[in-house]
Amino acid sequence: MKILVAVDGSPYSKRMLAYLSAHDEWLGGAHDYTVVHVVPAVPPRAAAVLDKAVLQDYYDEEAEKVLKPIRTFMEKRGIAAKYVVKTGHASDAITAVAEKGRFDLLMMGSHGHTALGKLVLGSVATKVMAHSDVPVLLIR
Repeated sequence: MKILVAVDGSPYSKRMLAYLSAHDEWLGGAHDYTVVHVVPAVPPRAAAVLDKAVLQDYYDEEAEKVLKPIRTFMEKRGIAAKYVVKTGHASDAITAVAEKGRFDLLMMGSHGHTALGKLVLGSVATKVMAHSDVPVLLIR
């Protein structure tokens, strides 16, 4: 199975990884894992005055803060994963990667907001589920 794992470095991503490691059916060579992290874009006005190399370094550093512990987690469990970093709005980027890559499953952690919380705060997971044709496994 081709699985996309969306991470953001939050405790909810860590809980999702704990779920992954606690269930043997998700581990092993039977699955092809790709980990995706989306770095929020610097506002256009600010980005316009920054050197492109400085801006890219910023995006790379922010992504590495999240992906370094994920790489360690995957390596300790013998999972050879691919890593993708995107810049922009998380739900749009995750949905695009899932569909373009023709994944069988998208796995992500969720805050577990109530219906009122989703209405007021929004939710990346909610938006991904609403717009993705790829099945989503949410871990709370």
